[in-house]
Amino acid sequence: MARRWPIWTGLALAAVVFTYPFAWLVSASLKPRPDVFDNAFIPREWAPENYVTIWSAAPVLTWLTNSVVVALAAAGTVTVSSAIVAFGFAYFRFPGRNALFALVVGTMMLPGAVTMIPTYLIWNELGLATTQVPLWAQNLFGSAFYIFLIRQFFLGVPRELFEAARVDGAGYWRLFWRIAVPLCRPALIVTFVFELRASWSDLLRPLIYLRDPALFTMPRGMKAILDQFGQAGEARWEVVLAGAVLTTVPMIVAFLLCQRYFIEGVATQGRKG
Repeated sequence: MARRWPIWTGLALAAVVFTYPFAWLVSASLKPRPDVFDNAFIPREWAPENYVTIWSAAPVLTWLTNSVVVALAAAGTVTVSSAIVAFGFAYFRFPGRNALFALVVGTMMLPGAVTMIPTYLIWNELGLATTQVPLWAQNLFGSAFYIFLIRQFFLGVPRELFEAARVDGAGYWRLFWRIAVPLCRPALIVTFVFELRASWSDLLRPLIYLRDPALFTMPRGMKAILDQFGQAGEARWEVVLAGAVLTTVPMIVAFLLCQRYFIEGVATQGRKG
C-alpha cells in the first residue's frame, strides 16, 4: 500500500497540471474586465453577466446546434465507413491486400494543405462550397487512421466465429453487423468520440467554407466573437473567455460519458499484446 503513494502523488500532480488551464479559464470568465488576468483563482468580484453578454451579442445557441449537427454527422459517417473498410481488410484474403492497406495508411503522410485547394474546387463545382456539407461529407470515404485502428480490433476477433456463422448461412453483411461490430464496440466508440472532438474543434474548414453567420459552427463563431470583442486596447477578454467555456464544456461532458470505453479499448489492446 505504501509503495503506491508515489504513484498516486504523481497522478494527482499530473491531474492538477492538466486541469488548471480549464479551471483558470472558468475563473477568468467570471471576472470583471480589470481582473481577468490577475491570476487569482477565486474572483474578488463575480461577473456572471459575461455569459449573458456573450449569449445576447451572438447567436450562440444556433452555433452550438450547428456544431452538434456537424460533429454528429462527421463522427457517425467516418465511424461507419471506416469500420466497413477495416472489416474488408481484416476478414477477406485477396492478392495485394497488404500493399493496398499500406497505401491507405500511407495517405496519413499527406499534409492537409496538399488536398485543401483541390477539395474546395470539387465542392465548388458541386455547388456546396458555402454549405455545411463539406464539413462532414468527406468522412463518407473513411479515414486512414481510423481504418487502421478498427482493423486491429477486427483482427483480434477469432476467425472461427465468422466461419461458424458462414456455415449457418450468414452473409458478409451479417458477419459485419452481428459479430464484428458488437465485439469491437470500444474501438467504434473511441473512433466516434475522437472524430466528434476533431470536428467540434475544427476551425480551418469552417473558415474556408462558411460565409453565412447562421451556418457558423462554434469555433467559427468564436472567431467572430474574437474579432468583435478582442480587438486593440478595448478588448473584452472576459466575454471571449466566456464563449471559450461554452465551447469547451460539451467536449468534457462527452469524454466523461465515454471514458470507460477508452479504458476498455486500451485494456483490450493490452491483452492482445
